[in-house]
Amino acid sequence: MVGTSSPGELGGPAPDGRQGRRGSDGRQGSEGRGASAPNASLATAMAQVGDRWALLIVDALLEGPRRFSDLESALPGLAPNILTARLRRLESDGLVLAKPYSDRPARYEYAVSAEGRELAGALRLLARWGARAEGGAPDEGPRHGSCGTPLEAHWYCPTCERLADGPGDDVVWL
Repeated sequence: MVGTSSPGELGGPAPDGRQGRRGSDGRQGSEGRGASAPNASLATAMAQVGDRWALLIVDALLEGPRRFSDLESALPGLAPNILTARLRRLESDGLVLAKPYSDRPARYEYAVSAEGRELAGALRLLARWGARAEGGAPDEGPRHGSCGTPLEAHWYCPTCERLADGPGDDVVWL
C-alpha cells in the first residue's frame, strides 16, 4: 500500500485544482502570495482549520465533549486515520483538548478548548451562508430567544458605540 492520504493531503491537488505546496508541518503554505494584513490573518486561520474535516470536528465538539467513536458517528464519510490526524493537529494547535479516560488501551475524550470555542461564531456564519447557497432557508441559524428573529452579525466599535459595517464606515485592517 503506497499511502492512505486523501487528495491534497501530501501536496497533491488542492480543492481548487492547483498543486498544493506543503510546509514542513504538512499544511498548505501561503508563501510567495504577497498577502495583505487581512489576507495574512485569514491565511493563518486557514492553516489551522482550512480543511472541511477540521471545521466539522470543531463544530461537532461545540455540542460537548465526545469520544472518538462518537465523532466517527457524527461525521459519516470521515476515515478513522483522517479523524485521528485532524484531532492530533487540532490538539497541537490548541483548539481541541484530549482527556484520557482509559490507559490500556489509550482512549481519549475530546473537547473544544476556549480558543476553539472562539470559532463558534464563524462556523455559524459559514453554516448560514452554506444554507443560503444550497437553497436552504435564508434565516437558518441562531435566533433571538425573546422574539424568534434570526440574528445578524455586524462589525461594532465599542469605543464609538456604533456599528461600523456600512459602505461609508472607515474600517481599517492592521
